[in-house]
Amino acid sequence: MTRFYRGIFIVWVALRYGLDELVLTSFQKPWLRIVARVVSIGRNLDAPRGQRLREALERLGPIFVKFGQVLSTRRDLLPPDIADELAWLQDRVPPFPSAVAIATIERAFRRPVGDVFVQFDETPVASASIAQVHFATVRDARGTLREVAVKVLRPGMRRVMEKDLALMAMMAGWVKSLSADGKRLKPREVIAEFDKYLHDELDLVREAANAAQLRRNMEKLELVLIPEMLWDFCHPEVIVMERMNGVPIAQLDRLRAAGVDIPKLARDGVTIFFTQVFRDGFFHADMHPGNIMVSLAPQTFGRYISLDFGIVGTLTESDKEYLAQNFVAFFRRDYKRVAELHLESGWVPVGTRIDELEAAIRTVCEPYFDRPLKEISLGMVLMRLFQTSRRFHVEIQPQLVLLQKTLLNIEGLGRQLDPELDLWATAQPFLEKWMIDQIGPKRLFAQLRAEAPRYAKLLPQLPRLLHEYLENKPADHRQELLLLLAAQKRTNRLLQIVIAAGIGFVLGLIVMQFVVRVAVF
Repeated sequence: MTRFYRGIFIVWVALRYGLDELVLTSFQKPWLRIVARVVSIGRNLDAPRGQRLREALERLGPIFVKFGQVLSTRRDLLPPDIADELAWLQDRVPPFPSAVAIATIERAFRRPVGDVFVQFDETPVASASIAQVHFATVRDARGTLREVAVKVLRPGMRRVMEKDLALMAMMAGWVKSLSADGKRLKPREVIAEFDKYLHDELDLVREAANAAQLRRNMEKLELVLIPEMLWDFCHPEVIVMERMNGVPIAQLDRLRAAGVDIPKLARDGVTIFFTQVFRDGFFHADMHPGNIMVSLAPQTFGRYISLDFGIVGTLTESDKEYLAQNFVAFFRRDYKRVAELHLESGWVPVGTRIDELEAAIRTVCEPYFDRPLKEISLGMVLMRLFQTSRRFHVEIQPQLVLLQKTLLNIEGLGRQLDPELDLWATAQPFLEKWMIDQIGPKRLFAQLRAEAPRYAKLLPQLPRLLHEYLENKPADHRQELLLLLAAQKRTNRLLQIVIAAGIGFVLGLIVMQFVVRVAVF
């Protein structure tokens, strides 16, 4: 019965904000068009459709707000005006009562909040769709007083989430069966993707683990600060982390007045993003301005401060390699290679004509390369590419959707900081260096070093394993095996000669390079 009433309320909100005209008007059946006209009588629908959708999601509550945030990343499925409006759904949820937050903390740690914290500020400093944050002071394991931020999950989120997701899935089925665009928009797949992200965000320990991983990865880069997690005070509903002090990145006037080098800040943001993506394959996928501050402390002046790690993206080695090659090929305007990479990676169906895909990609990209690079909008290029991808049935990879959304965030942030920022020119040297590192001797030696323990364990066992194999093998096959071993020995000798020649060649190059440098200087 509760689900029924919730469904009635959702339908009422949808009609109140005119969301029916976004859906019903695309239906083919005449009676549904009549319904669309009837329900639109007497309503004021002067506001743009994207604005009405955003306001309706806010009225429906935190789960729908989060759904709007995730849906805004699927720009391959949405008209630009709706995607742009949904992108504003960040940190606009009213806070829940402090008494409820305290009750959640006491239930998680099974003791009064006064025993957990030396001091706890009941007024929240931030509130989002999933959780809110309070400042506090805690005594750590060494007895040191530390200022911390306490993130508390909204109460009853899992129960509300399951009900709302069930209703969303049901409505997605209606849209898919009744709407002309239903199959192309893949509403069920979008809801399933949202379900995954939301379940991940509801476990705050998972977020703490994401933060710890990013902190280790970024420690030596010295461009970004990530709060330390206090593991003795972490629970699925409550996490406690180092309190970070900085200026929100949107407050550019304060940053300029403090002497922060804004263009450098923009370039550093690009470096951080590409380092996380291509070096680590583990990146912060929710980098909107509300999650970014800048440190003004003397020892870390001008560094980014990253917050909120509920959504992270991961890439496999294969993903990273194909993405890097795609970017480099774009920079070099090698559209045929871009098309080949799409086929090799399985992103387009087997049998796709390379020349047709190459021509389509050239049509999208070439007009932008005819302009100065600083005027190129990577976001616009991606939008055009997504439109092209539908024609060639390119499969949208979930991890690449997160990457695309984050890249758009980075470009938007970079242009806000420095309108002259050349995102592609900033990224190109990084990617070309990464490609060289992937195929150069450093990479080879690193792989050999990583595999050395396995080889060291396996090599002493080879004679025994070979002896046991020969003993257990039928007699008529032994002669064949002995011939194979003899051939293997000859191959090994040849391989040793080749390796020795290769080492000699490399040493010769090093000596020659040294001689040239001495001669020059």
